[in-house]
Amino acid sequence: MNLYLFIDTFNWYEDEDAYLYTRVMLGCYKGILRRQLDKNITFHKTVAYGVAVNATIHIIAHLVNIERYHLSQSKQAGELSNKLSGIGKSMNETYLNPIRNYDTNTIIEILTTIAGVTGLLITVSLVLIMTSSTEIIIKSFYEVFWYTHHLFIVFFVGLVIHGMGQLVRGQTAQSLLLHNVTYCKDHYLEWETTAQCPLPQFSGKSPAAWKWVLGPVILYICERLIRFWRFQQDVVITKVVSHSSGVLELQMRKHGFQMEAGQYIFLQCPLISQLEWHPFTLTSAPEDDFFSVHIRSVGDWTEALFNAFGAEEKVFKEPWKLPRLAVDGPFGAAATDVFQYQISVCIAAGIGVTPFASILKSIWYKCCNLNTELRLEKVYFYWICRDPSAFEWFADLLCSLEAQMVEKGKAHFLSFHIFLTSWDESQATHIALHYDEKVDIITGLRQKTFYGRPNWNIEFRHIAENHPSDSIGVFFCGPKTLSENLQKMCKWYSSADPRGVQFYYNKESF
Repeated sequence: MNLYLFIDTFNWYEDEDAYLYTRVMLGCYKGILRRQLDKNITFHKTVAYGVAVNATIHIIAHLVNIERYHLSQSKQAGELSNKLSGIGKSMNETYLNPIRNYDTNTIIEILTTIAGVTGLLITVSLVLIMTSSTEIIIKSFYEVFWYTHHLFIVFFVGLVIHGMGQLVRGQTAQSLLLHNVTYCKDHYLEWETTAQCPLPQFSGKSPAAWKWVLGPVILYICERLIRFWRFQQDVVITKVVSHSSGVLELQMRKHGFQMEAGQYIFLQCPLISQLEWHPFTLTSAPEDDFFSVHIRSVGDWTEALFNAFGAEEKVFKEPWKLPRLAVDGPFGAAATDVFQYQISVCIAAGIGVTPFASILKSIWYKCCNLNTELRLEKVYFYWICRDPSAFEWFADLLCSLEAQMVEKGKAHFLSFHIFLTSWDESQATHIALHYDEKVDIITGLRQKTFYGRPNWNIEFRHIAENHPSDSIGVFFCGPKTLSENLQKMCKWYSSADPRGVQFYYNKESF
């Protein structure tokens, strides 16, 4: 009844003309809810920590219980415990105590049971999954993380079987009708000698873990089937570019592929691995007639991909000789909301610049298309990097965008702020000698590069003063420490007056 009333009331507010303007004002909630879904990895980690904590409690509790079962066989235990432990030693008797003999090794005894073997298996699986999910392993040995994470299959299978061991046992319903525990507990010496207290019968509880696992497993299988279907779809590689900065650019087409700026895809190369799918941010714009990714050689899989495409030797390959690629996606990301604000601030650190290639391209297309209604009025783009040459392809993109914006008379729309955090003495001398030139010596942009790290207090204060009553979306992709600082800045410089400037923080994470 509650569910019906909720749906009925929801439809009422959703459809009634009287609430049209209310829906216009409150439409932003859709974006807020979507941003919560963008935190799927944070949610995933939180669940994992919860599993680890509860698994630890579960294991410790069982170890304590096993020790108590064992002590119940000893002479130091009470008479009732001894009596209960002795049940099951004669024919046609069920048992309550899984430890059948005091003179036994409890560890070996338990490891010969279904509950013990599966318990050990799922514990080892969980430990391997969590220890291989640390940041250092993911960054340096991604394949180790990827393959080890698939031990979740062993974990779930073991979890379903685990309860079949029926380690914790209770009195059967039929036995409870004949054996009144309230009376017989205090008259255990009369067991088997009176009709009022026959010997109790015991059994384990039917396993129920499958009920909890079934729903998620069905959803997972559906997701795998969708990925397999997408794997079968043809991907046409239209262009391969090997950039001098050690970056491989792949331009592709796929039937029915539709994307938004800032989204990402999963890429698989069957020639390298039939199982591995790796996420890459799309660097093309939705307005392009292709979709593209830029891949740096930073691990075993990406190095193998470079070799497969002949990028290391810079060997030209005929299109039919190129390895097959499979694409799953695209998938949403926080950065897709960049067009929902009047003012957007895009901040990238190092390789975190990749999602903004697609966004900046799309901004240019929308600015140049007179038929496009664009809510966005101004974009501030910040890029903090140690070595721009490592992302030469992106610097080239910025130069092209800047030149095109100037040509269209929209130079004010996009404001670049490039910060170089590392340079040597020879570079400093070269920079000083060419400082008065019209374009920056490092990036080739009209807007000069800053040296050092940005003072975010000054930057946010400047933006807040320029836009005293606007909603400003802040989009960031980069390290966690900087993310926390930027989030604080957004809260600090948002006006207490809802009519004043408001900063809304969005972090890219996948």
